[in-house]
Amino acid sequence: MTPPRRALISITSAHASLFQGKETTGLFISEALHPYKVLTAAGFEVDLASETGSYTADWLSQQPDFLNGVDLAIWNDTNSDFRKKLDNMPKAADVDGSKYGVFYASAGHASLIDYPTATGLQKIATQVWANGGIVSSVCHGPAIFANIIDPATNEPLIKGKKITGFTTEAEHSMGIYEELRSWDSEMVEELATRLGATYERSAGVWDDFHVVDGRLITGQNPQSAASTAQAVVRAFDEL
Repeated sequence: MTPPRRALISITSAHASLFQGKETTGLFISEALHPYKVLTAAGFEVDLASETGSYTADWLSQQPDFLNGVDLAIWNDTNSDFRKKLDNMPKAADVDGSKYGVFYASAGHASLIDYPTATGLQKIATQVWANGGIVSSVCHGPAIFANIIDPATNEPLIKGKKITGFTTEAEHSMGIYEELRSWDSEMVEELATRLGATYERSAGVWDDFHVVDGRLITGQNPQSAASTAQAVVRAFDEL
C-alpha cells in the first residue's frame, strides 16, 4: 500500500552564535520553504515540526542572496500558510509519524546541535522509513541520521547508502570551521564515514546537487533544497 501523500518537514530547534558571536544560526529558511512549496504544489499535505516546537531563524538565510522575491513575501507574511505552520509547530513527540509518507529534514548550522539527539524527530523518520516512505534531508540535515536505525536491519539507516550534505570545504570557506568544532559536533562528511555511508558531493560547494539512493534522498546545500524535494516527489510517485 502506498504511504500517505503527506509530508513532515523537520525544523531545528537549536540556535547558536557564529562569526565570532556577531550572528545567530538557526533554521535556514529556504531549506524549509522551498521543499514546502514543491511538496504542496505536488499535492502533498505538508506539516512542520521541531523537537521542542520552537525555532530561531538563521541570520544568513534572511539575507537577500538567499531570501528574496516571492520567498521573502511569504516569509514576511505571518498569515501565509508556511508562516502559520512554522510559528505554531507541534513538538515532534506529539506527532504521529504513521500519518506521513515523506520525512524531509531541513536544516541550518544549528541542526548539528540538536538533530543528533532529537529522538522525537528521529522516531518520525524511522516510522516513515519502516512504512515504505521517503526519508530525505538537505545541507546539515543528515545530522538527524546520527541515531536513526533501520528496523529491518538493526543497522544505521544510512549504512551502505549514498548521501550528500554540506561539505567540510564549505565550512572552511565560510571561516567557521573552528567555531563549529567548539560545539563538539560532527561534520556531515564525518557522520557519513562513521556510519558507513558513502558521501558524495558536487565539485562546487554551492552547486545545486542531490543524491538519490532508493527511498533515501539528500541534498548538498541551500541551493539544493528545491531539487531535492522534486526528487522526493518523483521517488514517491514511483512507490
